[in-house]
Amino acid sequence: MARKTPLRKCIGCGEMIAKKEMLRIVKTKENEILLDATGKLNGRGAYLHLSKDCFEKAVKSKGIERSFKMSIEPDVYEKLSKEMMDVE
Repeated sequence: MARKTPLRKCIGCGEMIAKKEMLRIVKTKENEILLDATGKLNGRGAYLHLSKDCFEKAVKSKGIERSFKMSIEPDVYEKLSKEMMDVE
């Protein structure tokens, strides 16, 4: 029997996609927002397409803030944006 692929919803565009094809953003216990390339860091995760468009949509619609139920400083978005460039 074939195993189901886990799907996750992109916080930018809202599309459901295979978890492996997405980038995970994590909120740690210390309320730190990090990019999780391995997908194994501890903490609350939110998923995003590996595209600048989806990241910008998530920032604009406050999708990341909603996912983590907290406000996020502009410098954190800047750091995430730089890390996204490295991953892409």
